[in-house]
Amino acid sequence: MATPAPRQDPSDEDLSVSSRKTWAAGAPAVAESLRVAERQMGTRRTALTLLRVNQPGGFDCPGCAWPEPGERSHFEFCENGAKAVAEEATLRRVGPGFFAEHPAGELAAKSDYWLGQQGRLTEPMYKAPDADHYRPVGWPEAIRIAAEALRSCEPDEAVFYTSGRTSNEAAFLYQLMVRRYGTNNLPDCSNMCHESSGSALTETLGVGKGSVSLDDLYQADLIVVLGQNPGTNHPRMLTALEKAKRAGASIVAVNPLPEAGLIRFKNPQHARGLIGSGTALADDFLQIRVNGDLALFRALGRLLLEAEDGAPGTVLDRAFIDEYTHGFSAYEKDVRQTSWDEVRDATGLSRERIESLAERVIASKRVIVCWAMGLTQHRNSVPTIRELVNFLLLRGNVGRPGAGVCPVRGHSNVQGDRTMGIYEKPPARFLDALAAEFGFEPPREPGYDTVDAIRAMRDGKVSVFFAVGGNFVTATPDSAVTEAAMRRCALTVHVSTKLNRSHAVTGQAALILPCLGRTERDVQGGGEQFVTVEDSMSMVHASRGRLAPASPQLKSEVAIIAALARELFGPSLDDDYEGIDWEGLAADYDRIRDRIARVVPGFADFNARVRTPDGFRLPHGPRDSRTFPTATGKANFTVNELEVLRVPDGHLLLQTVRSHDQYNTTIYGLDDRYRGIKQGRRVVFVNPDDLAVLGFADGDHVDLVSVWRDGVERRAERFRVVSYPTARGCAAAYFPETNVLVPLDSTAQVSNTPTSKSIVVRLERVEK
Repeated sequence: MATPAPRQDPSDEDLSVSSRKTWAAGAPAVAESLRVAERQMGTRRTALTLLRVNQPGGFDCPGCAWPEPGERSHFEFCENGAKAVAEEATLRRVGPGFFAEHPAGELAAKSDYWLGQQGRLTEPMYKAPDADHYRPVGWPEAIRIAAEALRSCEPDEAVFYTSGRTSNEAAFLYQLMVRRYGTNNLPDCSNMCHESSGSALTETLGVGKGSVSLDDLYQADLIVVLGQNPGTNHPRMLTALEKAKRAGASIVAVNPLPEAGLIRFKNPQHARGLIGSGTALADDFLQIRVNGDLALFRALGRLLLEAEDGAPGTVLDRAFIDEYTHGFSAYEKDVRQTSWDEVRDATGLSRERIESLAERVIASKRVIVCWAMGLTQHRNSVPTIRELVNFLLLRGNVGRPGAGVCPVRGHSNVQGDRTMGIYEKPPARFLDALAAEFGFEPPREPGYDTVDAIRAMRDGKVSVFFAVGGNFVTATPDSAVTEAAMRRCALTVHVSTKLNRSHAVTGQAALILPCLGRTERDVQGGGEQFVTVEDSMSMVHASRGRLAPASPQLKSEVAIIAALARELFGPSLDDDYEGIDWEGLAADYDRIRDRIARVVPGFADFNARVRTPDGFRLPHGPRDSRTFPTATGKANFTVNELEVLRVPDGHLLLQTVRSHDQYNTTIYGLDDRYRGIKQGRRVVFVNPDDLAVLGFADGDHVDLVSVWRDGVERRAERFRVVSYPTARGCAAAYFPETNVLVPLDSTAQVSNTPTSKSIVVRLERVEK
């Protein structure tokens, strides 16, 4: 039976710590999935909804972007997928009465967990400049308020943010509206996660996406998983790794923290996972120091070159290097100079441990490297991923079965949104195609990414902030700076399914525009519609909601964008821009897909191909034909400087992580089952030897204080110290609670991604 939303905001008073787990999933995952789903949806709705997740004719999970296998189970979802669906399909509602009871100032003091648990938004709400309460507003008035604010400012004084949940159709229409308006200010959540991957892969391989499929994983001899916790963040990946392992692959985990999902997996789809011991996944675990990955790949490169010296023609793929790559000589000269002392300091690994991995690599013909945020949120993230590509190029591990790059994306359509043109620096060929199709000249100057958008808001250069999905305030770095920046805007607008902190930390005026979720039926003038998404391996497929909308007032993202565009540009412009029939596009999404097919490469015959049960895979030159659309026309070896991130005495290197009861900024609960945390989130994991040196003990309470060159004190208060087997000199704590510690101007080279995985901190004792 569904339960009501919590009235009280829970604290960490009942926080408890037990031993960490050494395996993931199994019967506890099934039980927790059903418990959460039952609490949010009730029994009957749970059964009807979960059986449609990731199924042909059903809806794509609103959680992660892991692809669906060719042969699908009846239960093609994981524990965190079930939680994501339950949060969206919940029976809890947030209507006008809620906002009458709770002023925005009060909501801003609530936890992200409490806000998210209140339920689905039901109708448009408006907070006037002189008010602290939202009031209900009709759709025509809401759209008019947004359009008038946009008309009152210059195009570059508006920012248009996108979450990775947004469908291809909504994303394409959104960027079309924004560029028709006259700006490229299109920051998105990718700026904060895999922007470093896209930057590095575009430079080295010519395509900023992964090059592998699930079938490649099953054919690999060696899979290296770095900076990733799939047991929590992409649990269905464990099923693929188990299948690869049973097909003969070796798996090596490289991470500062031991993660249960990479130690052993008890697949709940099989009896051996429910009542047996499951499958041991990682054959080796290299507990690397935070930010040590570039040094590791340089060391591996040196070892492979030296092995080739000893047995010419047996280690490197010389034919591949000569025909398909550029820059090998400069790379070889540089990497041979790699210092083993610097490698040891950077990685915390002995030379023998790295040599053992090199031997495993040499014995493996087909190698895949998978990674996530643990590699992408450092100052040197782009050089690190370039070095990872160097490593793969040495043995020709790009463009053949069972080998390649596998950046594991987060939100379910974050990759598709970028494909659709959600990008502040669009390539000229995309803008040219857009101009030819729609008959207007789009802006050519680059816009703001996420960090630059916050800087512009902080400096009073932004009047309107408009977001389709997401929780911008909670997702971004330097929380105090971001919140102050948001409050400087004249109007903030959020197209959302559920209440979140960004609805409470607002501009002078604020709008909440409630939209349909992935699970709900979408009926427009042309009948029932479906949307499409692109997964982490470039498969595009349909998603069709089946539930009745949470409220008759809800509109689809497409309908909201089209209504705003129509109001913003007005009928008087139709003769000049007759290529854009906003109402017609919103009435029938096939029309949007027809326009996408003529603008975006790889989408020819979009409507027909996406109606096949599994959809279709987008072309990828490096994977398909060893064609590399880079500046040189070849795959590029690069030279990347090894800089050891040295931490002052008495300090630690902190990485922010998710709990198991969390997906991005959505907090499902207050437990982290695999790490032994229950009923709380303000914990910091520290190696016991470091605690001894620093004079702390398990159970102490501390403030975390970040140290950066600007001298500003950034403090996250009252964290319970947990003695935990992290890498020496390193610590970990959950975001968004620790986002306050990440300086806005501490970003990755090239990608401008916040450095949330390498924060220098000190611990300051506080009374319990």
